[in-house]
Amino acid sequence: MTTDDISGMGPLVARLSRGGQRLRQADRTHPWVLDTAVVVLVFLMFCLPDLLHGGVDDGDGPRRFRLAFTRVPLAGMLALQAGLVLPLLWRRRKPVAAFGVIAAVFVLQWSLGAALRADVALFVALYSLALHGQLRQLPWACAAVAGAMVLVAVRASSAVSVWDALFFLLSTATAALALGLMVRIRRAQLAGLRERAARLEIERDQRSKLATATERTRVAREMHDIVGHNLSVIITLADAGAYATDIAPERGKEALQLIGDTGRQALGELRRVLGVLREAADGPELSPQPGIADIEALCAKVRAAGLEVIYRTSGDVDALNSGVQLTAYRIVQEALTNTLKHTDTDTRVHLAILVEDSRLNIRVQDTGPATPSGPPNEEGHGLVGMRERAALYGGTVSAGPTGGGGWSVEAVLDLTPQGGDR
Repeated sequence: MTTDDISGMGPLVARLSRGGQRLRQADRTHPWVLDTAVVVLVFLMFCLPDLLHGGVDDGDGPRRFRLAFTRVPLAGMLALQAGLVLPLLWRRRKPVAAFGVIAAVFVLQWSLGAALRADVALFVALYSLALHGQLRQLPWACAAVAGAMVLVAVRASSAVSVWDALFFLLSTATAALALGLMVRIRRAQLAGLRERAARLEIERDQRSKLATATERTRVAREMHDIVGHNLSVIITLADAGAYATDIAPERGKEALQLIGDTGRQALGELRRVLGVLREAADGPELSPQPGIADIEALCAKVRAAGLEVIYRTSGDVDALNSGVQLTAYRIVQEALTNTLKHTDTDTRVHLAILVEDSRLNIRVQDTGPATPSGPPNEEGHGLVGMRERAALYGGTVSAGPTGGGGWSVEAVLDLTPQGGDR
C-alpha cells in the first residue's frame, strides 16, 4: 500500500467514524430499531431458506447427512424458529432471559433430531450475554452451550465425526464469546477514557477557578493596603491643612503639597496593580514592588501626617528576597495606617525590623491612646490581611494592647527556604 493510498483513506475513515457516531446516537434514541433489525436479518438469512426448502436435511447434500436428521412439519418449524429468533428482541435488555429461552428451544429442537439454520441464534445470544450480561453468569452459560454442542455432535455422529463436529461447534461458540468480551472490554476502556477526560476537565476548571480566586484575593489585599494607607494619610493631612490655613498658611501649603505627592504615589501603585489585569498584547510597564528600602519613605509620610516614628533595623535586611521584603513592607504599612487612623497626632511609634538567624521579626508599637472605631473583639480586614501575608512564609502575626495604653503589632516570618523557591 502506497503513501497516497494511506492518505486517501483519511476521508473514508472520517466518514465511517461519523456514520458510526450517528448510528450509536440513533440506537440510544430508538434501541428497538436495532434489535428488530437483528431479528429480521436472522430471519431472512437463516429462517427463510429453511421455510423455502424444508430444512437443512433437504436438498442436494450427501444422503447420509440428509438421513441423520428428522424432517419437521412447517408448523413445527415455524414454532421452533420463533422460539430461537424472537427472544433476540430483548437480547440487550435481558440477555440472561434471552439466552435461557434460546438455549432451551435449541436443546428441545435437537432432542427431536431436527436441524435448523436458525440455530445461529444461540451464538448471537451467547455473544449478547458476554457483552451485556454479568460476568458471573458466563460460566454456567458456557457450560450450557458446551452441553448443547455435545448433544448436536452426538445427533450428527452418523454423518460427521463427533470430534470434528465438537471442534467446529465449540470453536464457533468460543469465537462468539471472545467477540462479546472483546467488545465489552473496548467499551469499558472508552468509557474510562471519557470519564477520565471529563474528570480532567472538571479539575482544570477547578484549578482555574482557584487560581482566579487566589489572584482576586491578592489584588484585593494590595488594593486594601494601597488605598487604605494613602487615603488615611491624605485625610489626616487634609484635616491638618484646613486647621493650619488660618494659623500658619505655609503649613497649610505644605500639607497640600504632601497630599498631592501622596495621591500621585497612590495613583502610580494602583496603575501598577491594575496593570497586571489588562489583557493587552504588550505587558504594562510596572514599577518595582516596594521593599524594606521604601519603609523609610513610608515613615516620612507618616511623620508628615503628625506622628513621631522611630525606625530601626538589625541584620542584613537588604539580602532578603523581594517576596519577603514586599510582605514586610505591607505589614508595616498596615500597622502604621491603623496607628494613624486610631490614635492622636502626638503618638510615638517604635518600628523595628530585625533579622535573627532564619527569622524576620517586625515590631510596631505605639504609645496610644487608641480610639476604637469598631465593635469590641472584632478584627478588621487589615489584621486578617497581615496574617494571610505572614502565612505565605510560615509566619504569624499577633496584635493587642500594651500595658501603657498603646497598641502593639508583632510579626514573625520564617526565612528557611522551602522547595528552593523562597
